[in-house]
Amino acid sequence: MTQTPRHFEEHGIPSPLSGDPAGSKASESATSEPVVVPNTVGLHARPAAALVNAAKAYASEIRLRRGTRDVNAKSLVSIMSLGVRQGDAVQLSACGPDAIEAVHALIALIASGCGVSEEEAVLPPSATSAIKPPQIQRMMGTPAAPGLAVGTIFQVRQHEIIVEKQADDPSRERQRLDLALQNAVTQVASLAESIADPDKAAIFSAHEELLSDPELLDLAISGISHGQSAAYAWQSAFQAYAVQLASLDNEVLAGRANDIRDIGRRVLRLIAGVQEEALTPPDNAILIAEDLTPSETAHLDRNKVLGFCTKGGGASSHVAILARSLGLPAICGIDERALQLANGTTVILDGHAGVLHLHPSTEAIQAIRTQQTRAAQQFAINLTHASEQAITQDGHRIEIVANIGNLQEAREAVAQGAEGVGLLRSEFLYLERTTAPSEEEQATTYSNIAQALGPQRILVLRTLDIGGDKPLPYLPLPPEDNPYLGIRGIRLNQVEPEILRAQVRAALRAAPYARLHIMFPMIATLEEVREARAMVQNEITATRCGSDVKIGIMVEVPSVAVMAEKFAQEADFFSIGTNDLTQYTLAMDRGHPRLAQIADALHPSVLNFIAMTSDGAHKHGKWVGVCGGMASDMIAVPLLIGLGIDELSVSVPSIPAIKAQVRKFSKKACIEMAQKALRLDTAKEVRALLEEFTR
Repeated sequence: MTQTPRHFEEHGIPSPLSGDPAGSKASESATSEPVVVPNTVGLHARPAAALVNAAKAYASEIRLRRGTRDVNAKSLVSIMSLGVRQGDAVQLSACGPDAIEAVHALIALIASGCGVSEEEAVLPPSATSAIKPPQIQRMMGTPAAPGLAVGTIFQVRQHEIIVEKQADDPSRERQRLDLALQNAVTQVASLAESIADPDKAAIFSAHEELLSDPELLDLAISGISHGQSAAYAWQSAFQAYAVQLASLDNEVLAGRANDIRDIGRRVLRLIAGVQEEALTPPDNAILIAEDLTPSETAHLDRNKVLGFCTKGGGASSHVAILARSLGLPAICGIDERALQLANGTTVILDGHAGVLHLHPSTEAIQAIRTQQTRAAQQFAINLTHASEQAITQDGHRIEIVANIGNLQEAREAVAQGAEGVGLLRSEFLYLERTTAPSEEEQATTYSNIAQALGPQRILVLRTLDIGGDKPLPYLPLPPEDNPYLGIRGIRLNQVEPEILRAQVRAALRAAPYARLHIMFPMIATLEEVREARAMVQNEITATRCGSDVKIGIMVEVPSVAVMAEKFAQEADFFSIGTNDLTQYTLAMDRGHPRLAQIADALHPSVLNFIAMTSDGAHKHGKWVGVCGGMASDMIAVPLLIGLGIDELSVSVPSIPAIKAQVRKFSKKACIEMAQKALRLDTAKEVRALLEEFTR
């Protein structure tokens, strides 16, 4: 048992290390050693309620900590929000007249299982000793950046910056804040200039905008005017701002909360006069962190760091984007127990599958080394044939196009052999800004991309796909219990029709430069297709666009797959978004760290929807593409060919390899294999079939 001030000062409770007389009962504080929770389902309602009732018997403030979070141990909701599972280590801390007694009693209660039945308490009370890393062979997460790496664990810990709460001179504190903000702007601008890719550098341009955010500044200035120090007021402001975003349970917004913490800590260091901690990993390091900031990621020494895993973040976070641009494999949403792994532990990081393999054998490591060497050699070979068409051994052509988000990626796609763009994610123009892009700005961007492709290549522009996991700060939508099933994609037309019309007009101005196809996301009903088509035709007439513009839809919702033949009479083409189609078919959030591994696009139910879509489209002479993650999955390529897919829209780096994969098989053999897959029961069985077929 140790005595410590912990964070009591921020709650207005005097710390025993801040000048209170020794032995004063009012300032008694205590913190326990870690204790392992034995309950088979963790601190769920019954054990949590028992702990709360016991804690309320003490006058002291009592906090329960798991990982980096701590909550009020007298609040049932707060304890349950920690999500404590069996085997998790927790700590108790208390401050007040009976703190030591409270911690002693409550820690014993937790160790005993909080009074639940014998069968639930499977770990002995002796587990309150030092926590050892779990003896498991692999840890799962969500893929954030592809690649393989063999290295050793290096834990990244952020040290707390201790600040004084009160200050005597608000005017001087305001000057300290202003100076720190100015210096932070200079630092961030310098960091942006050091990033070669202008689109990635824009991440730090967004950080500059955060430094002048009026609500954030008003919150900090208000604290200073009430007698707080500049450091404390700023710290409270940016942490509150970050918590507000992160609490929305949204992958993209959670990533932006991390941006706020990043810029917040930068300013806080400048106010407090604390130097930025240098990250000094050993050679061949695999970083493990609660989270990494964009600044930390951009500064990683690629000569030493081979990849990283974070408990927080997501595949769309700025950290994940930077990892992909740096060529570093990465996993987000990693099993929390990874934070307990000892430095120096040998691991294999698989960024493709989102798996961290622990204590691999010498043979496994050598196999990865061999695989990496072969992959590099094969990539060089594939690149020499990248400009050639992807034709199966029995003469069937599959069009290979690219998923892109900006002009630079369009140019890279052409260089990698793309036959066009199968998915232009137009929302990139709308994100990371405080106002909507003008029609003129959009038209310029779309036209530049079309010109980079040229008149012979296809450009499929998906209209604005926001809502769900992609909100816009300047387009506040009403709160929804389930935003993934609410106002998103084409449904935005119901509340902001002019945004969609302006985007279509801007897209039409790019029509002379490439084969323009306009595609609408999140279509669920025939009425939506008809309304969207009528709107485009009206704009074509109004703008006197003379080009032959095709109008298509995303197939993401099961209702479209089921009625594909009817939808094919309304649309010129289909593009299947396998990520969302899987999510809605299996009713599993595709970004959920625990469900991502079982929300598998190779599930037979999803495959049958793909087959239905293909059959319905072909009955009316319409083509079908796949633009979701499944299209870039090498093992899935022959299956998609066999299901009748005409076009694969893939990530830019995958283009040469996907083309090479198509050339390995005959369409006839792919069809026979696909028919077998449709009759299987599980995704696991489908994967086994594909592994055997592609071996």
